Amino acid sequence: MDERLISVDLRAQFGFLKKPDTNEGIYLTYNCLHKPALLGILGAIVGLGGYAQAYSVKKDLFPDYYQKLKHLKIGIQPLDSAKGNFQKTVITYNNSVGYANLDGGTLIVSEQTLLTPAYRVFLLLSVEEILEVQLYGNLKTGESEYIPYLGKNDFQLWWENFTEYEFEANHFPKESYQVETIFVKRKDRSIRDSRVILPIFDFSQQQPDNFIYLEELPFEFDEKIKHYSKKSFAFSNWKVVKEYALDNLFLLKSEQKIIQLV
Repeated sequence: MDERLISVDLRAQFGFLKKPDTNEGIYLTYNCLHKPALLGILGAIVGLGGYAQAYSVKKDLFPDYYQKLKHLKIGIQPLDSAKGNFQKTVITYNNSVGYANLDGGTLIVSEQTLLTPAYRVFLLLSVEEILEVQLYGNLKTGESEYIPYLGKNDFQLWWENFTEYEFEANHFPKESYQVETIFVKRKDRSIRDSRVILPIFDFSQQQPDNFIYLEELPFEFDEKIKHYSKKSFAFSNWKVVKEYALDNLFLLKSEQKIIQLV
Protein backbone atom coordinates (compact mmCIF):
# COMPACT_ATOMS: atom_id res chain seq x y z
CA MET A 1 0.00 0.00 0.00
CA ASP A 2 1.33 3.43 -0.95
CA GLU A 3 1.37 5.63 2.16
CA ARG A 4 2.39 9.16 3.08
CA LEU A 5 3.67 10.23 6.49
CA ILE A 6 2.90 13.86 7.27
CA SER A 7 2.77 16.18 10.25
CA VAL A 8 1.06 19.46 11.13
CA ASP A 9 1.29 21.63 14.22
CA LEU A 10 -2.08 22.16 15.94
CA ARG A 11 -2.40 25.29 18.07
CA ALA A 12 -5.14 26.99 20.10
CA GLN A 13 -5.40 29.83 22.59
CA PHE A 14 -7.30 27.57 24.99
CA GLY A 15 -8.20 23.89 25.20
CA PHE A 16 -10.45 21.62 27.24
CA LEU A 17 -10.02 17.86 26.79
CA LYS A 18 -12.61 16.82 29.34
CA LYS A 19 -11.94 13.91 31.64
CA PRO A 20 -15.02 11.74 32.28
CA ASP A 21 -14.21 11.77 36.00
CA THR A 22 -14.33 15.03 37.98
CA ASN A 23 -13.32 16.47 41.30
CA GLU A 24 -16.16 17.96 43.32
CA GLY A 25 -17.19 21.24 41.74
CA ILE A 26 -14.71 21.22 38.86
CA TYR A 27 -14.33 19.55 35.47
CA LEU A 28 -10.76 18.45 34.74
CA THR A 29 -8.87 18.32 31.43
CA TYR A 30 -6.32 15.92 30.05
CA ASN A 31 -2.98 17.61 29.55
CA CYS A 32 -2.11 15.93 26.25
CA LEU A 33 -4.19 15.64 23.12
CA HIS A 34 -5.37 12.04 22.72
CA LYS A 35 -6.40 9.94 19.74
CA PRO A 36 -10.23 10.05 20.10
CA ALA A 37 -10.12 13.87 20.38
CA LEU A 38 -7.73 14.14 17.44
CA LEU A 39 -10.03 11.99 15.30
CA GLY A 40 -12.81 14.49 15.99
CA ILE A 41 -10.58 17.35 14.82
CA LEU A 42 -9.62 15.47 11.65
CA GLY A 43 -13.27 14.60 11.06
CA ALA A 44 -14.20 18.29 11.18
CA ILE A 45 -11.41 19.15 8.74
CA VAL A 46 -12.56 16.54 6.22
CA GLY A 47 -16.30 17.15 6.79
CA LEU A 48 -17.48 14.02 8.63
CA GLY A 49 -20.49 13.96 10.94
CA GLY A 50 -20.15 14.13 14.72
CA TYR A 51 -22.20 13.22 17.77
CA ALA A 52 -25.25 15.32 16.90
CA GLN A 53 -25.64 13.45 13.62
CA ALA A 54 -25.05 10.06 15.26
CA TYR A 55 -27.60 10.71 18.03
CA SER A 56 -30.22 11.80 15.51
CA VAL A 57 -30.01 8.30 14.02
CA LYS A 58 -29.40 6.11 17.06
CA LYS A 59 -28.28 7.10 20.54
CA ASP A 60 -25.63 4.39 20.91
CA LEU A 61 -24.17 4.92 17.42
CA PHE A 62 -20.57 6.12 17.19
CA PRO A 63 -19.99 9.32 15.19
CA ASP A 64 -19.20 9.07 11.50
CA TYR A 65 -15.70 10.49 11.99
CA TYR A 66 -14.81 7.82 14.55
CA GLN A 67 -16.08 4.93 12.47
CA LYS A 68 -14.21 6.08 9.36
CA LEU A 69 -10.95 7.31 10.90
CA LYS A 70 -10.31 5.07 13.93
CA HIS A 71 -7.92 2.89 11.91
CA LEU A 72 -5.49 5.76 11.29
CA LYS A 73 -1.97 5.48 12.69
CA ILE A 74 -1.11 8.67 14.56
CA GLY A 75 1.63 10.15 16.71
CA ILE A 76 1.38 13.16 19.03
CA GLN A 77 4.21 15.39 20.25
CA PRO A 78 3.56 18.21 22.76
CA LEU A 79 5.09 21.51 21.59
CA ASP A 80 6.22 24.54 23.61
CA SER A 81 5.37 22.77 26.85
CA ALA A 82 7.05 22.84 30.25
CA LYS A 83 8.58 19.35 30.21
CA GLY A 84 5.45 17.91 28.63
CA ASN A 85 2.98 19.91 30.69
CA PHE A 86 0.90 22.88 29.62
CA GLN A 87 -0.07 25.77 31.85
CA LYS A 88 -3.64 25.54 33.11
CA THR A 89 -6.15 27.82 34.73
CA VAL A 90 -9.65 27.38 36.15
CA ILE A 91 -12.50 29.26 34.50
CA THR A 92 -15.79 29.60 36.36
CA TYR A 93 -18.97 30.69 34.64
CA ASN A 94 -22.75 30.64 35.12
CA ASN A 95 -25.06 28.52 33.00
CA SER A 96 -28.65 29.67 33.40
CA VAL A 97 -30.27 28.00 30.37
CA GLY A 98 -33.36 25.98 31.21
CA TYR A 99 -32.19 22.55 30.05
CA ALA A 100 -29.09 22.80 32.30
CA ASN A 101 -31.07 23.71 35.42
CA LEU A 102 -34.16 21.63 36.03
CA ASP A 103 -34.85 23.37 39.34
CA GLY A 104 -34.88 26.80 37.72
CA GLY A 105 -31.69 28.00 39.39
CA THR A 106 -28.31 28.94 37.96
CA LEU A 107 -25.65 26.28 37.45
CA ILE A 108 -22.13 27.40 38.36
CA VAL A 109 -19.54 25.53 36.30
CA SER A 110 -15.77 25.48 36.89
CA GLU A 111 -13.46 24.04 34.22
CA GLN A 112 -9.74 23.47 34.25
CA THR A 113 -8.52 24.93 30.96
CA LEU A 114 -5.31 24.52 28.96
CA LEU A 115 -3.49 27.73 28.03
CA THR A 116 -1.93 27.97 24.54
CA PRO A 117 -1.70 24.19 24.00
CA ALA A 118 0.18 23.03 20.90
CA TYR A 119 0.85 19.58 19.45
CA ARG A 120 2.70 18.22 16.45
CA VAL A 121 0.49 15.53 14.97
CA PHE A 122 1.93 12.80 12.75
CA LEU A 123 -0.41 10.92 10.39
CA LEU A 124 0.14 7.90 8.15
CA LEU A 125 -2.27 8.27 5.22
CA SER A 126 -3.02 5.97 2.31
CA VAL A 127 -3.04 7.42 -1.21
CA GLU A 128 -5.51 4.69 -2.18
CA GLU A 129 -8.30 5.86 0.16
CA ILE A 130 -10.36 8.79 -1.11
CA LEU A 131 -11.13 10.12 2.37
CA GLU A 132 -7.47 10.06 3.40
CA VAL A 133 -6.42 11.76 0.17
CA GLN A 134 -8.98 14.49 0.92
CA LEU A 135 -7.64 14.83 4.47
CA TYR A 136 -4.09 15.10 3.10
CA GLY A 137 -5.18 17.84 0.70
CA ASN A 138 -7.11 19.85 3.28
CA LEU A 139 -4.24 19.75 5.76
CA LYS A 140 -1.76 20.80 3.08
CA THR A 141 -3.85 23.73 1.82
CA GLY A 142 -5.14 24.84 5.25
CA GLU A 143 -8.79 24.20 4.35
CA SER A 144 -11.48 22.73 6.61
CA GLU A 145 -15.08 21.72 5.97
CA TYR A 146 -16.15 22.54 9.55
CA ILE A 147 -14.47 24.76 12.14
CA PRO A 148 -12.17 22.55 14.25
CA TYR A 149 -11.82 23.21 17.98
CA LEU A 150 -9.91 21.84 20.93
CA GLY A 151 -12.54 20.23 23.13
CA LYS A 152 -15.12 23.06 23.11
CA ASN A 153 -16.51 25.08 20.24
CA ASP A 154 -15.34 28.21 22.10
CA PHE A 155 -11.74 27.09 21.61
CA GLN A 156 -11.07 27.14 17.90
CA LEU A 157 -7.75 25.83 16.66
CA TRP A 158 -5.57 26.23 13.61
CA TRP A 159 -2.67 24.34 12.10
CA GLU A 160 0.60 25.21 10.40
CA ASN A 161 3.94 23.76 9.31
CA PHE A 162 2.65 20.99 7.03
CA THR A 163 5.56 18.57 6.50
CA GLU A 164 5.92 15.33 4.56
CA TYR A 165 8.59 12.76 5.42
CA GLU A 166 10.52 9.92 3.94
CA PHE A 167 10.27 7.15 6.49
CA GLU A 168 11.16 3.64 7.48
CA ALA A 169 8.32 1.68 9.07
CA ASN A 170 8.78 -0.96 11.77
CA HIS A 171 12.12 0.50 12.75
CA PHE A 172 14.23 -1.48 15.25
CA PRO A 173 16.91 0.70 16.89
CA LYS A 174 20.26 -0.97 17.57
CA GLU A 175 21.10 1.28 20.52
CA SER A 176 19.33 3.54 23.01
CA TYR A 177 17.05 5.99 21.23
CA GLN A 178 14.86 9.01 21.87
CA VAL A 179 11.18 8.95 20.91
CA GLU A 180 9.92 12.35 19.73
CA THR A 181 6.23 11.56 20.36
CA ILE A 182 4.35 10.30 23.36
CA PHE A 183 4.53 6.51 23.39
CA VAL A 184 2.58 3.63 24.88
CA LYS A 185 4.23 2.06 27.90
CA ARG A 186 4.41 -1.70 27.64
CA LYS A 187 2.72 -3.70 30.39
CA ASP A 188 5.28 -6.52 30.33
CA ARG A 189 8.67 -5.01 31.17
CA SER A 190 10.50 -8.10 32.42
CA ILE A 191 13.33 -9.64 30.46
CA ARG A 192 12.36 -13.01 29.02
CA ASP A 193 13.17 -15.93 31.33
CA SER A 194 14.40 -13.57 34.03
CA ARG A 195 13.05 -11.80 37.11
CA VAL A 196 15.05 -8.69 36.33
CA ILE A 197 12.81 -5.69 35.67
CA LEU A 198 13.88 -3.88 32.54
CA PRO A 199 14.09 -0.07 32.89
CA ILE A 200 12.49 2.06 30.22
CA PHE A 201 15.11 4.78 30.04
CA ASP A 202 18.87 4.94 29.80
CA PHE A 203 19.88 7.05 32.80
CA SER A 204 23.61 6.89 32.09
CA GLN A 205 23.77 10.30 30.37
CA GLN A 206 21.99 12.57 32.82
CA GLN A 207 21.43 16.23 31.86
CA PRO A 208 20.03 19.07 34.01
CA ASP A 209 16.95 19.46 31.81
CA ASN A 210 15.97 15.77 31.60
CA PHE A 211 12.29 15.06 32.27
CA ILE A 212 9.70 12.30 32.17
CA TYR A 213 6.00 13.06 31.66
CA LEU A 214 3.42 10.31 32.26
CA GLU A 215 -0.32 10.35 31.64
CA GLU A 216 -3.07 7.80 31.20
CA LEU A 217 -4.89 8.83 28.04
CA PRO A 218 -7.88 7.64 26.03
CA PHE A 219 -6.78 5.46 23.14
CA GLU A 220 -10.08 4.31 21.65
CA PHE A 221 -13.68 3.63 22.63
CA ASP A 222 -14.79 0.39 24.21
CA GLU A 223 -17.60 -0.36 21.79
CA LYS A 224 -19.51 -2.48 24.32
CA ILE A 225 -19.70 -0.07 27.25
CA LYS A 226 -19.34 3.14 25.16
CA HIS A 227 -16.54 4.59 27.28
CA TYR A 228 -12.89 5.43 26.72
CA SER A 229 -10.36 2.64 26.73
CA LYS A 230 -7.13 4.08 28.11
CA LYS A 231 -3.42 3.34 27.90
CA SER A 232 -0.44 4.62 29.86
CA PHE A 233 1.70 7.02 27.81
CA ALA A 234 5.14 8.49 28.41
CA PHE A 235 6.95 11.48 26.94
CA SER A 236 10.57 12.22 27.73
CA ASN A 237 13.87 13.55 26.46
CA TRP A 238 15.60 10.57 28.05
CA LYS A 239 16.66 7.87 25.63
CA VAL A 240 14.77 4.56 25.70
CA VAL A 241 16.96 1.49 26.20
CA LYS A 242 17.12 -0.67 23.08
CA GLU A 243 15.92 -3.77 25.01
CA TYR A 244 12.64 -2.03 25.81
CA ALA A 245 11.23 -2.95 22.41
CA LEU A 246 8.45 -0.52 21.54
CA ASP A 247 6.02 -1.37 18.75
CA ASN A 248 5.17 0.73 15.70
CA LEU A 249 8.33 2.81 15.60
CA PHE A 250 8.98 4.89 12.48
CA LEU A 251 12.25 6.50 11.49
CA LEU A 252 12.06 9.94 9.85
CA LYS A 253 14.96 9.50 7.46
CA SER A 254 16.06 13.06 6.77
CA GLU A 255 15.67 14.13 10.38
CA GLN A 256 17.00 10.85 11.83
CA LYS A 257 14.28 11.01 14.46
CA ILE A 258 12.07 8.22 15.80
CA ILE A 259 8.33 8.46 16.43
CA GLN A 260 5.63 5.99 17.47
CA LEU A 261 2.41 5.74 15.47
CA VAL A 262 -0.50 3.89 17.10
